[in-house]
Amino acid sequence: MFSFFTSRSREGRSGGFAGLQCDLHSHLIPGIDDGSPDLDTSLRLIRGLAELGYKKLITTPHVNADIFPNTPDVILSGCRAVETALREQQIDVSLHAAAEYLLDDGFSRALADGTPLLTLKDNLVLVELSFAVPAINLKDMLFQLQLKGYQPILAHPERYLYFGANKGWYDTIRETGCLFQLNLLSFIGYYGRDAKRLADYLVKKRYFDFLGTDLHHQRHLDALRSSGRLPQLVDRLLGTGLIQNPRL
Repeated sequence: MFSFFTSRSREGRSGGFAGLQCDLHSHLIPGIDDGSPDLDTSLRLIRGLAELGYKKLITTPHVNADIFPNTPDVILSGCRAVETALREQQIDVSLHAAAEYLLDDGFSRALADGTPLLTLKDNLVLVELSFAVPAINLKDMLFQLQLKGYQPILAHPERYLYFGANKGWYDTIRETGCLFQLNLLSFIGYYGRDAKRLADYLVKKRYFDFLGTDLHHQRHLDALRSSGRLPQLVDRLLGTGLIQNPRL
């Protein structure tokens, strides 16, 4: 089985998480999705990410029609409240807000209606799939997104375990021009062995463009802090020249 890890010591690594500079996937706006429940928790999590070396955070609340029908106004007003608290607490990290859009019927309607989407930067939009089954019209939705001038980034493709039975799906999605964002915690088996195997597979295929924490709660932060392998992995993936986090 392919693994990007080796036995090399952490000594001499170039920067780990700090080398990424920016995290583009987290759930840090309190009370609007399954991430941080309150402002105190948001500040504690953000402080923890800053201590790991991140200088910029683009937080991405869930947007889906059935469970978290968040609007840009809700997301941006929540982000401003957290930004104010960061300044008051003198936490030195830049916070911005985008969204993690589920490719569901509500998203298709919003796209057809011309509803503006919250982007990570410029035209970059973070999208996700159901963990149960792939969208029947996945290729068409990605195409429609691009027709509207957006560049889709698929969040945590290694966590859609149904792709493991037919890895050709990854080739199909890449051929549409979609970029991939892998979760750091997948590489240490946080989401299970199958997700780790798929993360290793995607690295072997060089199907990775961004690395994200997908931070929801303290357990995620603790796992990032306690792993001695992740900073080494980040350095090596940055060394490929494929990781685009520092450009955000």
